[in-house]
Amino acid sequence: MLANLKPEVVMPAYLLLLVAVLSRIVPHPDWLNFTAVGGALLYFGARRSWREMLAPLATLMAVDYYLTVYSYHYTFAWQSYIPTWGWYLAAMALGQILLRSRTTFTRVAAGVILGPTSFFVVSNFAVWITGGMYPRTPGGFVACYAAGLPFYRNDALSTAVVAGLAFGVPALVRHFNRAHATPQTVGIAS
Repeated sequence: MLANLKPEVVMPAYLLLLVAVLSRIVPHPDWLNFTAVGGALLYFGARRSWREMLAPLATLMAVDYYLTVYSYHYTFAWQSYIPTWGWYLAAMALGQILLRSRTTFTRVAAGVILGPTSFFVVSNFAVWITGGMYPRTPGGFVACYAAGLPFYRNDALSTAVVAGLAFGVPALVRHFNRAHATPQTVGIAS
């Protein structure tokens, strides 16, 4: 089965998942959600099978538990993470649906916009509706989404960088390989 896959598809998805995990674990307090998670999940969904999507989900769930309990010193309430874990699956599904059969600049750009935007909408709504931090009023709704804007900006930027590199570098390599493989006919005398 692995012999049928392109070399660029076999390991990079898992390596990118490792980068995503490290980008969550390594302290970066001033960067507010600038992680490789969104781009890595889009790429993983585009390049790996549905069955393999359990590995990134389980890994990121474990990271959420670790960060909550050991880094933030909060009690872990798994119910609070359902929107996040659902989004992890949705981001991989987006990659699978949007980018698996055909990867173009426009499709990658759409994934880069839809991924972070959907996380922003879902996660902030979950924070607002639970009523813990913001009142369940129109003003609380607006305040919740306004407070999430710096996180959204950094998530969108990091997703663009990671997805741009993950999808763009192999495309550039293929382009340059094709350009160098074309025989030059200039200067050939008969």
